[in-house]
Amino acid sequence: MMNIFRAFLILGLASILFNSCKERPKNIIKKVPIVFTKEGELSIYKQKEDTLITTFDIEFAENAYETETGLMYRKNMKDNQGMFFIFPDEQLHSFYMKNTEFSLDIIYIDSNLKIASFQKNTEPYNEMGLSSQVPVQYVLEIKAGLADKWLLKVGDKIRYTKN
Repeated sequence: MMNIFRAFLILGLASILFNSCKERPKNIIKKVPIVFTKEGELSIYKQKEDTLITTFDIEFAENAYETETGLMYRKNMKDNQGMFFIFPDEQLHSFYMKNTEFSLDIIYIDSNLKIASFQKNTEPYNEMGLSSQVPVQYVLEIKAGLADKWLLKVGDKIRYTKN
């Protein structure tokens, strides 16, 4: 009787070991690309002449989650698109490029809707803080090089609308 018990015990342990060594199918997680959602428009005007420089389709970042993730995990963005961050009050803000796959121009905008400072041609994936250097209430992220292409300057004004 004891030998039969040992035999079943050995067979049971062998079965457990054999099955635990089998390669199980891995759960495959499908990554769904994050796509741009037009939620409004933003226009930039020359400071003195009040002439239109350019207009962007914008996606808003207003809550904590949207502000923290920003443009992370996106592959690219069109030249006429941007992400617009709205903060409850004017203060120093700092951004970084963690999990951001392409270079950006970050445009810091004060509470009077005037461009206050820039961080141009940011380095993808760099986690170093990119400060506004002055208190701001809004931030516009666009593809790198566009701030220079449009000759944007501190003092230029913006206007935006929500859909």
